[in-house]
Amino acid sequence: MSEDPDFPGPDEPEQVPPEPERVRTGMADVDEVIAAVEELEDRPIEEHVGVFEAAHDQLRRALDRPADPAGPA
Repeated sequence: MSEDPDFPGPDEPEQVPPEPERVRTGMADVDEVIAAVEELEDRPIEEHVGVFEAAHDQLRRALDRPADPAGPA
């Protein structure tokens, strides 16, 4: 029987891929939307449409707001 090189043996610990880095913009409203979408994996599929609709509305409001003249260009 040959050993599978992709399957860890008894002496090799199973390697877990690192957690992906979370995207953050520095804009609280936008970061809140991103966090809600990131959490969809843990929510029932029936809730996904509502989360996406709310995300769209919140992002649209954030984009429609006038830019802060004191903020970064």
